[in-house]
Amino acid sequence: MEIPEPLEQAAPISLTVRMFGRLAVIRNGKAADLPPSRKVRALLAYLALAPRPVGRSRLCELLGDVPNDPRGELRWCLSKLRTILDEPGRSRISARDDLITLDLGDCVVDALTVDAAMRTGLEMLDIDRLRDLCGLVVGDFLEGLDLSRSPQLDHWLATQRRRYRACHIALLERLIDLLPHDPRDLRPYAEQWVELSPFDPRSQILLLRTLLACGLPNEAEHHLAAIARLFESEKMDIGPIRKAWKEMRSGTVAPATTEAAARQVIVSAEEFAPDPKGVLEGPRRASLAVLPFAAPDSEAAGNRLADGLTHDIITRLAKLRSLFVIARGSVFALTEQGVAPEDAARRLNVDYFASGVLRQLGGKSQVAIELVETRTARIVWSEEFLLGQDEAFLVLDDIGDMIVASIANEIETAERNRAILKPPNSLNAWEAYHRGLWHMYRFTKADNEIAQQFFRQSSEIDPTFARAYAGLSFTHWQNAFQQWANREGETDLAFEAAGRSLMVDDHDPAAHWAMGRALWLRRRPEQAVAELERAVDLSPNFALGHYALSFVQSQSGDPAAAIASSDHSRSLSPFDPLLFGMLGARAMAHVRLGQFDEAADWAIKAAARPNAHIIILAIAAHCLALAGRIEEGKTFAALIRQSKPNFRVDDFLATFTFEADAEILFRKAARRVGLDQ
Repeated sequence: MEIPEPLEQAAPISLTVRMFGRLAVIRNGKAADLPPSRKVRALLAYLALAPRPVGRSRLCELLGDVPNDPRGELRWCLSKLRTILDEPGRSRISARDDLITLDLGDCVVDALTVDAAMRTGLEMLDIDRLRDLCGLVVGDFLEGLDLSRSPQLDHWLATQRRRYRACHIALLERLIDLLPHDPRDLRPYAEQWVELSPFDPRSQILLLRTLLACGLPNEAEHHLAAIARLFESEKMDIGPIRKAWKEMRSGTVAPATTEAAARQVIVSAEEFAPDPKGVLEGPRRASLAVLPFAAPDSEAAGNRLADGLTHDIITRLAKLRSLFVIARGSVFALTEQGVAPEDAARRLNVDYFASGVLRQLGGKSQVAIELVETRTARIVWSEEFLLGQDEAFLVLDDIGDMIVASIANEIETAERNRAILKPPNSLNAWEAYHRGLWHMYRFTKADNEIAQQFFRQSSEIDPTFARAYAGLSFTHWQNAFQQWANREGETDLAFEAAGRSLMVDDHDPAAHWAMGRALWLRRRPEQAVAELERAVDLSPNFALGHYALSFVQSQSGDPAAAIASSDHSRSLSPFDPLLFGMLGARAMAHVRLGQFDEAADWAIKAAARPNAHIIILAIAAHCLALAGRIEEGKTFAALIRQSKPNFRVDDFLATFTFEADAEILFRKAARRVGLDQ
């Protein structure tokens, strides 16, 4: 829920809701009397944090053990909330079409203020703002509130408490990094970090250094002994912390008495954190832990389904080879020890973690999943899937496909956005690759040239990085396809770069994808299809592989198969940067099937995408002409001529590899909209 941030409020705030610590509602500076009902208090928090209106049935299920009239109890709870929140002329609870909405847009809500800051990005917050935010998080979320007869609500409460604890840790880490690092100023924040994240070696090392800098060596010794007992109880290795302590005491590392030295606390502590990526050869990849799906109210069969879904997602993600995915045994072992997802992700030292819940709702199953950036506790992506009982095993197939593709796409987007903010000369191979992707997906000649530079930079930094060569191949493919450079020369360069990608990693689906597209440029569609089928065999969730199959088949292969591949690629990646191509390929397949009305509809959808280039506009112009929508087709033809005055149907046909009967159709369409001369 979006709310104005309290530091920027222009209008006076009459209502404040505090969810950290014990729930409090404050009106005009005075605490309101809250009803004793725990369900009313939990319902207030649930509705406040809900990203969208919530159905009455869902709220009834959350409220738990209701013997006779669940909807009646819900009405009673909502009436109590109205007495707390509503004011004359201002109703904050609305019920419409069986959906309940809580509008706190004109209130200050501490939890929502933290959420808004996390969405903005920690790098955008200054020291004063970070101090204020850390000051908001006093105590656990809805401290002391538990509903023993409402297992689903209890599970939600536990999840939110873990999430906000992770947000608090992220805020503290960022604040500590920015502080002037006077040890007296640093100490309370270091102690909070240790309290919240006691198994993070960085927090413990920071506190030890800070205590020494404050002239408290005895206190530091006592704290080290406490750390040893704690780590021993969890069977964790304290060796790295002892090593850091020995260096501190021997004077090889200066105490944190200056800003530069204090910043070194964080940097040097990071070397002691577990690093699962360090065992890998090749470039750093974004790392991910998929935590076992919870099944809080399921029987044994539900638990088996949840475990099976987790295992399936881990396996499929690993096949993509674009991420470092923590093995199943490690994540299940931590979960069996009762380690919360946020803590597990930090112990595993991963960039992202995914967790989910499988619920049984009457005769249906609901799968809820979210992807979280570990460092900032920011929710990168979340989704819910609902399916009937007889469809349960589809979870491991269709739903699993969508989850895997969504996780991979969202991580790639986050990594691209992070890379674009860094100075070019500071990028490693992984970051340079993602910087290249950012420019590549802008689909302009200038950005394509910049993307080439970054892909070359990535491959020079690490010649074993297959995806850097695949990206380089794509930029040469674009030069040939868009006729931005000599087609024959760029085709050879695309083929050469794809070959290097395959030599580096024959099991990377992106390498076979690049080779398939390069073979298409060389007018070898059958070999292209074989390479692209190899790409999707290696990773059935590789959306671009399915799209490329659709692209090739739409011109000279099986048009029905092209439509199926287009649909599958879009279901795997509904917001893909190449969505215009997926839609355009389907349009061309309908033309070959003689289905001109359908072709026109899909072509218009393709042209409506914000990054659609001139070839996509040409597809729309020709398909509209074939469907008899001449004036609309002429509109697109005029748009094409504005950017490329000499564009003709021969340019369009030279771009693709249509069979003779399709060429005849497109030439006929071109005459109707004036693109024949």
